[in-house]
Amino acid sequence: MPLTAFRAAIAEHLAVNRSSDSYLAGGAALHIEPNSKRYSNALDYFHDSEERVAQAVRDDVRLLEQSGYQVEVLLQQPGFTRAIVRKGEEATKLEWAHDSAWRFLPTVRSKRSGFQLSGIDLAINKLLALVGRDEPRDYLDIHEAMDVLPLGALCWAAAGKDPGFTPAMLLDLLRRRGRYHAEDFARLHLAQPVDLPKLKARWLAALDKAEHFFTTRDPSEIGCLYYSRSLQKFVEPRPSDDVVPHYGRPGGVLPTVG
Repeated sequence: MPLTAFRAAIAEHLAVNRSSDSYLAGGAALHIEPNSKRYSNALDYFHDSEERVAQAVRDDVRLLEQSGYQVEVLLQQPGFTRAIVRKGEEATKLEWAHDSAWRFLPTVRSKRSGFQLSGIDLAINKLLALVGRDEPRDYLDIHEAMDVLPLGALCWAAAGKDPGFTPAMLLDLLRRRGRYHAEDFARLHLAQPVDLPKLKARWLAALDKAEHFFTTRDPSEIGCLYYSRSLQKFVEPRPSDDVVPHYGRPGGVLPTVG
């Protein structure tokens, strides 16, 4: 989702306050590039501790007000704050939240936002979001996530992010998603119309391919990504591919390239 000019301006203002433990995440980060298909209705900032949330709210509100924005706090509790930011006739929702520091990769620097969650971690978070809630926006977003990694590799890794799941359990829950009508997307701000038959065909193929992928991997490696040193990227490997498992940890870690 390309950011609207208003949200992009806010993200640029707040970039100076971002760091490796205070970063843009959620839909805005997943779709920040201008060729994305959906506009976000909010800017979501994640933090590694409740204390960091409180500090970020203070710093961001001060900076926004100094820049001529009006900030109305709607909800504030330990580890979470929601506000509406206005300037002139435009407004948007901002949220600051505590999220686990456990991730596959470190947060990354961004010219647009200062720091944001890596594309891999955004994709895995989006898969877990769709598992937990049946929302049309998450269904659209998972198709963006599958451009980062195929569904099978995302499920395999997501079981490391949330060890209460196995990849097969995640896939079973995902099979219950995707039953939407055109009117379900009417309230979303889309960059282009939704082609439901095309999305459905891609979704069903991805589900079947993911189930087959699970049978090709060693169960002892559940919860990892696979990094191809020759391609220098994360992949959904074939049995013959030369890949190394990559596991997450607090703060994330870069893949071994040597």
